[in-house]
Parts: sequence; C-alpha cells; structure tokens
Amino acid sequence: MPQNNTLKGNHENSDLGGEEWPRSKAAKNLAPGLASLQWSPGPLGRAISIGSRLDIEALQSDQVELVSKVETKLYHRRWVMLFLFSAVSASNAFMWLQYGIISNIFMRFYNIDSLAIDWLSMIYLLTYIPLILPVLWLLDNRGIRDVVLVGSAFNCIGAWIKIGSASPELFPVTFFGQFVCSVATVFVLGIPSYLASVWFGEKEVSTACSIGVLGNQLGIAIGFLVPPILVPNVDDMDELAHHISIMFYITAGVATLLFILVVFVFQERPKLPPTQAQATARTIPPEQYSYTASILRLLRNRPFILLIITYGLNVGCFYALGTLLNRMIIDHYPGEEVNAGRIGLTIVIAGMVGSLICGIWLDKTKTYKQTTLAVYFMSLVGMIVYAATLSLGHLWVVFITAGSLGFFMTGYLPLGFEFAVELTYPESEGTSSGLLNCSAQVFGIIFTICQGKIIDHFGTLAGNIFLCVFLLIGTIMTDSFITSLQENYLNPGSSSGFRVLGIFSFPSNG
Repeated sequence: MPQNNTLKGNHENSDLGGEEWPRSKAAKNLAPGLASLQWSPGPLGRAISIGSRLDIEALQSDQVELVSKVETKLYHRRWVMLFLFSAVSASNAFMWLQYGIISNIFMRFYNIDSLAIDWLSMIYLLTYIPLILPVLWLLDNRGIRDVVLVGSAFNCIGAWIKIGSASPELFPVTFFGQFVCSVATVFVLGIPSYLASVWFGEKEVSTACSIGVLGNQLGIAIGFLVPPILVPNVDDMDELAHHISIMFYITAGVATLLFILVVFVFQERPKLPPTQAQATARTIPPEQYSYTASILRLLRNRPFILLIITYGLNVGCFYALGTLLNRMIIDHYPGEEVNAGRIGLTIVIAGMVGSLICGIWLDKTKTYKQTTLAVYFMSLVGMIVYAATLSLGHLWVVFITAGSLGFFMTGYLPLGFEFAVELTYPESEGTSSGLLNCSAQVFGIIFTICQGKIIDHFGTLAGNIFLCVFLLIGTIMTDSFITSLQENYLNPGSSSGFRVLGIFSFPSNG
C-alpha cells in the first residue's frame, strides 16, 4: 500500500524555507534534480511553494515553474466518510460518560465508592497513553480504513460485554467492557485531521476537522443527556437493573450497526487526490518515510512541545469537568440528576457550535495563533465565572455559565488539532493529533483524581479553583510561545508580519 503519511491540504501553496528544502520528503520525488537546487531566500523571505510556482521576484523578475500540477477532484462521498466516522466517534464517546453522569446511581447499584466510578471514565484516558504509539504506527503503515475498522470493532465488542454486567455483583464485567471500549478510543480520537486532509479540499479541511471533532462531542452530549433519562434513580434494585440493561442493549445495537457500515462503506482514500499537497504525498515511497524519525522530529519541535502542554492543560480540565459534573451538581442541587445531564448537554452543544465556528473562521482567515490564544483565554474566563456561580442556588444561571464555558473550552479542541498541523507540517496529521491527545489523557487523569479529592475534602469551589489555576498557567504559556513564534517565524499574511509554516520555517532576515 502506498505510504499514507498525509500533507495538510491547505498547504498547497505553503512556503518552505529554501535552505531547508532538501530536508522535505517530497523534494526527493517532485522533479529530477530539484533536491539539489541551490538558492537563498531574499530579504522578503520568498520561498518554494509545493504544487505552485517559485516566486523569486525579490531575487529575479521572472518566475520559474518547478512542479507540474496533477489532476485533483473532490468526491461527494467524502461527506459520507466524514459523517460515518463521526457517528463511530459519537458512539464511543457516549459510552465514556454513560456511568459518570449518573455516578450516584451506579455507586449504589454496584456498591462502590466514588473513585471506582471515576475510573470507569478515566480508563478511557489511561488506555490511550500506552496504545497511542502502536496505533499511530498502524495508521501510517496500514491506513485510515483499517484503523477506523479496528476501532469500530472494539467499540462493538465492548458494548456487548457490558450487556452481561447489569447485576450488582458484576462490576468487574462492566469495567472490562468499558476497558475494551476505551481501546476503541485510541483508534478514533486522532482521526479527524487525518481524514480531513485525505478527503477534503484546501478550503474545507478546517471545517471538516471540526465536524469530525463534533462527532465525538455529539456522543458526549448524548452521554450527558440520555443516561439520566434511561436510568432513573429508583429504589428497587431489580427495576434499576432492568433500566441499566435497556441502556446497554441500545448502545450495543448502535455500535453493531456502525461496525457493519464501516465494513461495507468506509474507504481508504479517493481515487484522485483532493489537493496538490495530497498528490505530492502519494508520490512518496514508503521506504522514504521513517515513523520513528517522524516522532523524534516532532519531539524536537519546541513550539509543538509547548502546544502539547497547553493543549493537555485545557482538554484535561474538560475531561475532569465532564467526569465530575454529576458530583458537583448533585452537591449543590440534590436530586437533579436529569438537570446535571442537561447542563452537560448544554456545555457540549455550545462547544459544538464553538468548534464549528472556529473551523469556518480558520478556513477563511488562517489566523491560528490569534484565534488559539483568544479561545484559550476565554476558556479561563468561562471557568472562573462557572466556579463563582455554581453555588448560587439558581440552576438557570448554571446553564448559562456552563454553556459559555463549553463554547470556548470545547471549541478549543479542533483549534489545537489544526494549529498542531500548522506547526508540524509536513509530518503526519495522525501523529501530531495522537501526541496532543496523549497529553490530554495524562492531564485528564491527574486533574480528575486531584479535583475529586479536593471536592471530597474542601468542596466544589476549591475543586474548580484548582482547574482555574491550571487554565491560567496554560493561557500564560500559550501567550508566551505564540509571542516567541511571532518573533522567530515569518508571517507575511498577517499584521504581525509572521507566519507559522511548521518545522521547516526559517527566521526573518529583515
């Protein structure tokens, strides 16, 4: 199978520093003798553009065409692939929260403590950490279809295992089923940016990535809303077991249908590439790509490492908030399990709107740095307001403040993916997204355990202040490394005078 390492679609006209050109994998295959081309960028930083022309107006008055364009095409079925993947992601995300949002009910049903029920959510985060590198290797060597297929299969198997756990003494069975579902997460969580680049045009990739992320968020939204409705807080244990069993059967049925659709419908890639960048990627022989070398290059990319940390802080806070939401709401509003789910739904729906708006905005403006910083800062503001109003005794206020928080905090998810691709081009989108998600899982586990303990001993306000502190740290770090980028990398298309072009960017000379 040809190498599936993808190039970002909207980099069709991106600039590569002239002195760094021989390092590009594509340079070895674009045209005879191209890799040995020697030239120096002028004071305006003119550089080679893949799939377009070499504008050397600062050096000479003429233009030299380096690469012949190949035929590209956008297929209507790209939307089928995107929405089918989004449905699989939604199904898996639903099962992440189906325990946590009614944690008080499951604690009574299985006779377990709060930490045990929290681990039913945190197992999703823990499993991701050791498995992400093997899955990234599989993505780069086997392709997107095999990865999504395996993920859908794990999701289906785990859902059926949980059907046999609707009894008070079978907590180990339900935990094992949740563990199998958590393995599926590793196969689907980092796919959106990869799928967007393989199937969508350069003016659609950010929007497509946002829709892919929205699938996961839709599953979380349903996970907040549906379990409190399907599993009411009744006293009779047999009746409670019946309600839990119904929920498990529904999730297993949906997961099975989606697995069948993936088997027969989901495709690896279109016959013709959607962009010139993708056409270039398809010419790269597999032996010229080293998965290990790609990981090492990413880990030496300082801006990307800083993004990994700041992304992990933000999304880790979201994971902790989602896992512990039921406990925080019930603490101040006893008996409001259904409204706790609706508040979670409000957070995610607002975030889905934020994600979509951010994706469309990035497609039109490409202002990754400014948008990332603004959304991060507003996530901090939203968390402060939510923490301050949670205990006021008015649920309608909590709905409003939680929705505002979700708009920015969840809206940050696709921003992180897209900014990572900008910083790491032309490395695989799957690899950069996987490392971002790995960071989020680590911080998610730490924050969930710590905030849970803080809530137990000092109350919800102290627990939320704990998250605010780390969001503040993340905001400061984001501002710091974005300022560093503006000082060291060209961005001729913005008012700041710089542009992030990935690891092959070069310092401004003037």
